[in-house]
Amino acid sequence: MEGDTWDVMAKGGVEKIGLKGSFLKHEKSNGEKVLLEGEILDHETGIDYILGILLSDLHGCIKEMEEIDAVGHRVVHGGETFNSSVFITDEVISKMEDCIDLAPLHNPPNLKGIRAISSLLPNVPQVGVFDTAFHQTMPKHAYMYAIPFSLYKKYGVRRYGFHGTSHRYVSKRACEALGVDYKKQRIISCHLGNGASVAAIMNGESVDTSMGFTPLEGLMMGTRCGDLDIGAATYIMDKELIGIQSASILFNKHSGMLGVTGISSDMREIESALEKKDPMAELGMSMYNYRIKKFVGSYAAAMGGVDILIFTGGIGENGDLTRREVCKGLDFMGIILDDEINTGLRGKEMDISKKESKCRIMVVPTNEELVIAVDTKKIVTELVHK
Repeated sequence: MEGDTWDVMAKGGVEKIGLKGSFLKHEKSNGEKVLLEGEILDHETGIDYILGILLSDLHGCIKEMEEIDAVGHRVVHGGETFNSSVFITDEVISKMEDCIDLAPLHNPPNLKGIRAISSLLPNVPQVGVFDTAFHQTMPKHAYMYAIPFSLYKKYGVRRYGFHGTSHRYVSKRACEALGVDYKKQRIISCHLGNGASVAAIMNGESVDTSMGFTPLEGLMMGTRCGDLDIGAATYIMDKELIGIQSASILFNKHSGMLGVTGISSDMREIESALEKKDPMAELGMSMYNYRIKKFVGSYAAAMGGVDILIFTGGIGENGDLTRREVCKGLDFMGIILDDEINTGLRGKEMDISKKESKCRIMVVPTNEELVIAVDTKKIVTELVHK
């Protein structure tokens, strides 16, 4: 990205680090795509590949390393320590390490990326942007579980919420598009993708969200079960003779839309099966949409109403069927969808509510990368001017 206009100069990433078939995908500003396969054994090698392609005469967009003024990182879990994006120091890294137990699959790779940049670009400032930070404004009665308080004090077992960067971006963007004051709105943001969550945002602050201690809680997702009676979980473990690790894999990787339908976790394949009247696809879609609707209703109750309802994420931005079913029957809440505008709308920012709808219904494509870039520039600029 460049200057105040935030033009995307290049985008891409490295996948399957440390595994057979690892590769780098890169897209130029003109839309041309490049795929480079190689033996990418660790994060430092991966970032070295990225820097190499950014500097290359054939595919690059910068001429020298000195053009990189700062690096922003998405960090999944900031615990209760981080309620905003921060300049990364040794002390911050130490506190990130303290959060590893809360996100053992995500925070270690995030830290590897930070250390790799420190090694390859030692003089370039880095900023951490936390997925959980936006939800740190939730009141205690919303984030506490009804378990012995000592377990919260000892282990930090509480609801943290995720997708914060996305909810933050789309809620602000919707208000900009509608020309209303962000600090005076009651917003329900539905981030619907393979992972999915709903957030209640009141007067510019998150007051509740569907994901909890882990991203497993809340909505039914592509492969995650969402809300599940703990008694049902222990019953299954007992009957199937499986332990904690196998149960985690079952509820995180083999449940949700995939588990119910037996077809796929990809909503496009579910929709294809729906067209053929597949009964399991119909059941899965009905469950999926119903659970979103329940959260919309409960968050409207928690905030005393809703002014803006937002759909984002791969399914939220492209799934006109889900948007239609979630809004159906919510006229009593002032939510009235214009189905003529909604039908066929894919990946485009749009107000899809009827004129008489008291609540504006918005489709807003998310842009977490832009949030990371803006936060990084802001924090680094403030440091320079101190």
